Amino acid sequence: MSRRHRRKVMGEINVVPYIDVMLVLLVIFMVTAPMLTQGVKVELPQADSNPVEQSSEEPLVVSINREGKFFLNIGGEADEPLDAQTLSLRVAAMLRLHPKQAVYVRGDDQVPYGRVVEAMALIQQAGVPSVGLLTKPADDLK
Repeated sequence: MSRRHRRKVMGEINVVPYIDVMLVLLVIFMVTAPMLTQGVKVELPQADSNPVEQSSEEPLVVSINREGKFFLNIGGEADEPLDAQTLSLRVAAMLRLHPKQAVYVRGDDQVPYGRVVEAMALIQQAGVPSVGLLTKPADDLK
């Protein structure tokens, strides 16, 4: 007579491989997250001002580079310059989707003041009630 040994069914899940996968994913996201920030290189003017309150939504940021070209941080082509009409239309569309979204202007410190005012006027024509200006903190003077 041969004896057959039956294995007892194990009712536990081995979670070690899942932990390994999660740690690998964590490292990948930690490395790639800083690379995902898109934008246009803008040298912000320095000013002694209060920090902006953080909200749960990403703010809408209109950037103006040294050459005076407009850029919008939301959309597929965040690094593509926009003309005035397209900028106004996109801001208005975003405002319809998210009426409480904060809107800021990042102007390079070498761009003429008139170009920043033009951007603010376009944004307000799109229906934004208030526009903030982004600056570099005075602590960064070093």
